[in-house]
Amino acid sequence: MKAEIIAVGTEMLLGEITDTNSPYLARQLAQLGIDIYYQETVGDNPARITALLDQASRRSDLVVLMGGLGPTADDVTKETVAAFLHVPLVTDPVAQEKLTATAARLQHALTPNNLIQAQLPQGAIPLANRTGLAVGSWNTVNGTVYVTLPGPPQECEPMISEQLIPRLAQATHQAIASTMLRFYGLTESVIAAKLAPVINAQTNPTIAIYYQFPDIAVRITAQAADQAAAEALIAPVAEKIKDLLGDAFYGTGEHGSIAQVVGQALIQRHTTITAAESLTAGAFQAALGTVPGISAVFPGGYVTYAPEQKTAMIGVPAALIQQYGVVSTQTAQAMAEGARQHVGTDYALGFTGVAGPDTLEGQPAGTVFIGLASPTGTTVREFHLLGSRNEVRARAVAWGFKMLQDVIGR
Repeated sequence: MKAEIIAVGTEMLLGEITDTNSPYLARQLAQLGIDIYYQETVGDNPARITALLDQASRRSDLVVLMGGLGPTADDVTKETVAAFLHVPLVTDPVAQEKLTATAARLQHALTPNNLIQAQLPQGAIPLANRTGLAVGSWNTVNGTVYVTLPGPPQECEPMISEQLIPRLAQATHQAIASTMLRFYGLTESVIAAKLAPVINAQTNPTIAIYYQFPDIAVRITAQAADQAAAEALIAPVAEKIKDLLGDAFYGTGEHGSIAQVVGQALIQRHTTITAAESLTAGAFQAALGTVPGISAVFPGGYVTYAPEQKTAMIGVPAALIQQYGVVSTQTAQAMAEGARQHVGTDYALGFTGVAGPDTLEGQPAGTVFIGLASPTGTTVREFHLLGSRNEVRARAVAWGFKMLQDVIGR
């Protein structure tokens, strides 16, 4: 099967937004063994969309259009596809019911342009939108499949993975299974080198490495006659990759961050945590706050940017700061121990360092000290992190979570 991807939206041509849907879809199609020969971006213009459809219909078996399914005047994709296929737009009753229920819940009046989101070309199989309101569609005409998907990534990606890919897998008589292993603490090049023997020998499953700042993800994808067989192919490869990359592994999941993984582990173990942050200015605690239910184990913490506040809020001795400096092993240790003592938690982290771009106390940008206080004592690690100011801070936060996971376990 030969596929063609058409991203619709003038805002992409103007550089106002970046198209992330096309790369996501391309990866999913490649894993099914579907060849992607062409990708285009076109503005919200019926004539230009029609010209691309005409071209695509003569060279591709699968044509996927993403964007332009919304309720505004410039959302013209579904009307253009229907006109190209010489069919009218019809209303999908399930999508219309969702629109009606959503409007009632939000106490909004349904306007005619809102109802457009429930329409699709006649003869289409509807693709349900779990996270939004605009229904997708699958039309087969003269042996070519035409698919429309919504533009917002939070709607498009779930529709691809939950609606489009299973239907394509069925059409290609293949079951597909995939898992994403997540790692922190090794660079992309190091991971690629360590996995080279496995990657060079890959056939089925296939292995792909993705840099997803600040961590690295490794996707394993297998095809087989049924789902169970595909999953069975993945399991031994996943274990081999984890063995090769050792302690850098922190969890699995399509969108799982190290904060989510470690936060859930803290909750499951009823293990309490606090932090005192200088370098990261509360970013570690903000990441904790994204974990549902974290209040059960995270009573609060400190942002102690100025040296005086390290002393006033968590009792770091002023003499210690004067002797060793803010950016030091001793200060990181005292911050972690002071926070743990004041809040009374099982563990506490202390972050101090130089985010940059300037040096501090003679230390270059990227110098970071993280202290971890626990019931059995305090450890401090020194890091020299690369990147911009915000990248250094983000990497420090991730290292804090990794240090914590290494102690409490996965």
